[in-house]
Amino acid sequence: PGGPRARGCAGSREVLPTCERYAVRRLPFARLEDRDVAFFERVLPGRVVTSEEEVKPFNVDWLKSVRGCSQLVLKPQTTAEVSQVLRYCHERNLAVNPQGGNTGLVGGSVPVFDEIILSTALMNQIISFDKVSGILVCQAGCVLERLNEYLEQQGFIMPLDLGAKGSCHIGGNVATNAGGLRLLRYGSLRGTVLGLEVVLADGSALDCLTSLRKDNTGYDLKQLFIGSEGTLGVITAVSILCPQKPKAVNLAFLGCQSFAKVLETFTTCRAMLGEILSAYEFMDEKCMDLVERHLKLSCPVTDSPFYVLIETSGSNSTHDEEKLNNFLEQAMASGLVTDGTVATDSKKIKASHLRERITEALTHEGYVYKYDISLPVGKLYDLVTDMRARLGQSAKNVVGYGHLGDGNLHLNITAESYSHSLLDAIEPFVYEWTAGCSGSISAEHGLGFKKKQFIQYSKPREAVVLMQQFKAMLDPKGILNPYKTLPSAP
Repeated sequence: PGGPRARGCAGSREVLPTCERYAVRRLPFARLEDRDVAFFERVLPGRVVTSEEEVKPFNVDWLKSVRGCSQLVLKPQTTAEVSQVLRYCHERNLAVNPQGGNTGLVGGSVPVFDEIILSTALMNQIISFDKVSGILVCQAGCVLERLNEYLEQQGFIMPLDLGAKGSCHIGGNVATNAGGLRLLRYGSLRGTVLGLEVVLADGSALDCLTSLRKDNTGYDLKQLFIGSEGTLGVITAVSILCPQKPKAVNLAFLGCQSFAKVLETFTTCRAMLGEILSAYEFMDEKCMDLVERHLKLSCPVTDSPFYVLIETSGSNSTHDEEKLNNFLEQAMASGLVTDGTVATDSKKIKASHLRERITEALTHEGYVYKYDISLPVGKLYDLVTDMRARLGQSAKNVVGYGHLGDGNLHLNITAESYSHSLLDAIEPFVYEWTAGCSGSISAEHGLGFKKKQFIQYSKPREAVVLMQQFKAMLDPKGILNPYKTLPSAP
């Protein structure tokens, strides 16, 4: 079935199609036909991609862990064009996969079957920026790093910073409620996003693109779409509050002999650095080994079981450096830290961002099983230790790093290649362990395709049912990013 345009999903040496690996069944959506492509070409002249080679990169996630079978990529430039596309797809019952920079880690940004890919790559215009309030309004396809570069010229920065900033789109960041390195200082996107423009499944546009910091009229509808992973609507524009660019940025890279020392150092750091503390990251020695071996980067501190990256940002360099030096003196004198280095020069800071390159280094190890967990800070590394003991020699590496300041652990397990038996040893153990500590199975990456069936470990049944009801109300045909985020409704 499917008419003249239908084609099979050929095998790949990189990764099996998601539908085959996970044995998921295609829902009864319509299949793409020539008449559909002809309609899209009229609406989006020159921005309809049908070549198998050109479509291929959009079908595979960044980790090359899941792969869809889409035959078509659409690249709208305006909200009106997104509305036309979704209105047509709703009428035809064609499934749609919204896609930003495709940097997601849970299989939420690529198709499972033959869903039409709706790319925001050309929706990359800055609409406005107010230097007084610091409020930026832009289209959803703006790349995070480009936005930050634009804002720096105005004396501001984005409140969000990610390792994938050179590729990820702000719309995708909002759709997944991405966390990142600056959350400790500036909070989550749920607080900094002031308004959204969203196109619903039936093509109707919802304009909640307010630039007001205070708007207490009725339900805060934008919160429904932040973190909804494109399952409730397609975000087309964002209004976001941006902080002023710090005049003084300092970075310290420290070595600690135990995770208990990492925790004590954080307590001391928070007490002594207070308002200028902007990031507190930790990583274990295995992470550093991989970064040094695969990326040929040198670690400024050697022979430590754990490393800590501290960033301060403020308005007075003399004041900030004095506070940081006082903290370091106390940390060294009390034995919390065994070695360390400080950078105030921006080039040194960039060179020292070893933490951001860990994900890249891990990909050189083969297949990576990635887990993004929120836990009580005191138990953060216990999961890594327990997982190493559980897996033994069946895994190449079990490493842990993350945002200790907000209790976010990134647990990564590597193997030569994908193994179902290894996955069975990891899941659902990792989620049961997390639930036993009243943690969250997804701190900042979302649920996507890979984690949707485990949502019950973090949310009660009543909450899941209510989410399914929201989905049924806003997308009654289920065409928006199907097979993602929520388990199938009963």
